[in-house]
Amino acid sequence: MSRLPDPPLLVITARAFTRRPIRAVVAHVFAGGCRWLMVREKDLADRALAGMVRDFLEIARPYRALVTVNGNVEVAAETGAHGVHLQRADQVKPARQRLGRRALIGVSAHSLEEALEAARAGADYVTLSPIFASISKPGYGPPGDEGLEMLRAVARAVRVPVVALGGITAQNTPRCLEAGAAGVAVLGRVMGALDPQAEVEALVRAVSGNEGRQE
Repeated sequence: MSRLPDPPLLVITARAFTRRPIRAVVAHVFAGGCRWLMVREKDLADRALAGMVRDFLEIARPYRALVTVNGNVEVAAETGAHGVHLQRADQVKPARQRLGRRALIGVSAHSLEEALEAARAGADYVTLSPIFASISKPGYGPPGDEGLEMLRAVARAVRVPVVALGGITAQNTPRCLEAGAAGVAVLGRVMGALDPQAEVEALVRAVSGNEGRQE
């Protein structure tokens, strides 16, 4: 798979941040226009994680949205998820062998070197972080515009889509796109929102270049 979902907005789950049941939040995420969800619940055992992924796949089906799994290739394979997100480039080849050519496989990167390595390994995309200070990781973020400068350098150098992660909002999404990001990823901003659907709608408008449009 060579193209990101449309719109290129990735929402990452984290039930520890939610103000309501995670299933309800996920339903609002898809209703708000997101078509790409990553299930990232690292504390869950495989059986519980697989049950959650299957549930989210059912919610996603009417929207034709993609559901991927963070870090667990076997759960992705077992549930029929659309792909997996990995932490290292050397994990890409075995994941591709297990999940097949059509799976969406991404890798986390925090530098140009890591992004280049992931692209060479055959990743479909990389997430690059942190771009801004993050709700989910307070105190973890680059000073000033260093994150955008890193994003600009990586987007110029790698041949796969770069997804900006870390402190992303509807307001700063245009700056990420201008720096070369192919899309953006959000965790705490949506998971912890009082109105996650409204938050997603604003992000969808921003990543689609319609942030000024009134619905």
